[in-house]
Amino acid sequence: MTDLRSAQWYGGDDRNAYIHRAWMRRGLPDGAFSGRPHIAIANTASDLTPCNMHLNDVAESVKAGVWEAGGVPLNLPVISIGETQVRPTAMLWRNLAAMAIEEMLRANPIDGVVLLGGCDKTIPALLMAAASVDLPAVVVPGGPMLTGHFRGTPLGCGTDVWRLSEEVRAGTLSQEAFMRSESAMIRSRGHCNTMGTASTMASMAEALGMTLPGIAGTPAPDSRLLALSHETGRLAVELVAAGRRPSDILTKASFHNAIVTLAAIGGSTNAVVHLLAIAGRAGVDLTLDDFDEVGSGVPLLVDLQPAGRHLMDDLYRAGGLHAVLNEVGDLLDPDAITVTGRPLVTHLAGAEIWDEEVIRRRNKPLLDDAGIAVLRGNLAPDGAVIKPAAASPELLRHRGRAVVFESVEDLHARLDSPDLDVSADSVLILRGCGPKGYPGMPEVGNLPLPAKLLAKGVRDMVRVSDARMSGTAYGTVVLHAAPEAAVGGPLALVRTGDPIVLDVPSRRLDIDLPIEELATREPTEASTAAYASPTRGWERLYVDHVMQADKGADLDFLTGASGHSVSRESH
Repeated sequence: MTDLRSAQWYGGDDRNAYIHRAWMRRGLPDGAFSGRPHIAIANTASDLTPCNMHLNDVAESVKAGVWEAGGVPLNLPVISIGETQVRPTAMLWRNLAAMAIEEMLRANPIDGVVLLGGCDKTIPALLMAAASVDLPAVVVPGGPMLTGHFRGTPLGCGTDVWRLSEEVRAGTLSQEAFMRSESAMIRSRGHCNTMGTASTMASMAEALGMTLPGIAGTPAPDSRLLALSHETGRLAVELVAAGRRPSDILTKASFHNAIVTLAAIGGSTNAVVHLLAIAGRAGVDLTLDDFDEVGSGVPLLVDLQPAGRHLMDDLYRAGGLHAVLNEVGDLLDPDAITVTGRPLVTHLAGAEIWDEEVIRRRNKPLLDDAGIAVLRGNLAPDGAVIKPAAASPELLRHRGRAVVFESVEDLHARLDSPDLDVSADSVLILRGCGPKGYPGMPEVGNLPLPAKLLAKGVRDMVRVSDARMSGTAYGTVVLHAAPEAAVGGPLALVRTGDPIVLDVPSRRLDIDLPIEELATREPTEASTAAYASPTRGWERLYVDHVMQADKGADLDFLTGASGHSVSRESH
């Protein structure tokens, strides 16, 4: 056992050690303060984060494992962000949660930490914090919910909300039927059952090597999640004994493996900003171009919504993440280790595919090249992203006339107007929704389609914005355009009627106008008036310091790590 950090608080017979021990006794045995590692359980359970409500139960299993391995488990409730609940967007508080968790891990007498997350921003925030404080750490993903059914058909939460609501607007589904589906959508505890951001980030945590191998994707109601959580508690004590830290695991090689995994599972575009932010905290030189260079030749093997048909409990039944990674094992970096101390690839041996409709074989993929495509051009000089697996193939090369919305409010006010000058070939442009402009870069990039086009049977159009979109969403949607409009990005200069050219195979996004003409333009008064201008609190700090999407939208003063040392006493 390495020297325990907690001994800096509890060791000795002076007044300060007395205070630290005395206030913590409350039923702990005397031996708890001598030679036993103290393991925090950073717990994002909250009744206002529906996807994480069950994590208190998971924490109990982690505690049992910690005790069994000789450690002392300590529940540490941390900031929790409910994707479906908070306004204006959960992304606004990812960095706040990461900062607060980092500070609490550093400030407290702990030797290691188990990170409990599920909902979209919770696992990224936990990993950002763990990378910055660099204490032995391991993630327990809370797991997806079970599949709900409506009228005999499986429901993908999120994905089918978007689909069914568009059918109501198109007049092909009654409002009454839509409302009846609500009670069937969320069947059990757990996060989204599609390959949305929550499922994606659980898979990213495992691909990065930060989980007990085999845990990602275990359904939240499955008893095996509790058994694996128990084992994770044991592993946390072993991590402290070995002195194995996130800095040993979060390397360029592990991010390579995460990008390969992202492509093979058809994961959320949100993973791009989260992985960039985690890498920034870990001091890993990861760039937007790495996602295209590493992921572009990776086949899509997982047939899950929104890019496919099935749902997360189908993936688990079909063999799970390890079966997927075993098919692309030659594309993984063999040197990237996990929290076990062994390379990720060594944990894949023997993983089998039990349902080839859900997990495709390498020679029969859904798509040959499935990675996130990074676009550049005069509309996004610092990059934009699109998920080809969720797009309409015929729209991946497209030229159309821009229809510009100055803000989300402008979109809602005019989208369904019968006077809107729009056709199926138009390119819908939404601006003012980047990190600074909104603020927080909300999931509004998958703009609804105009009602009059829905009525004609149109179900997809090219859409471009500086926003994000839900990992459960689909369509030919260009996202994260950087720089955003609010900081002077070219998106601020587009006018309705301008010719927009999307060429995903060539990785281009352009406005087909002379540079000289664009140079004479100024942002419209309507768009600048809608940009965020907070005067106090977290929003002010955020807007003043948030970086652009191509840098992970972290705060500029939070990149890098500060370690876990605390030099001064509290009394």
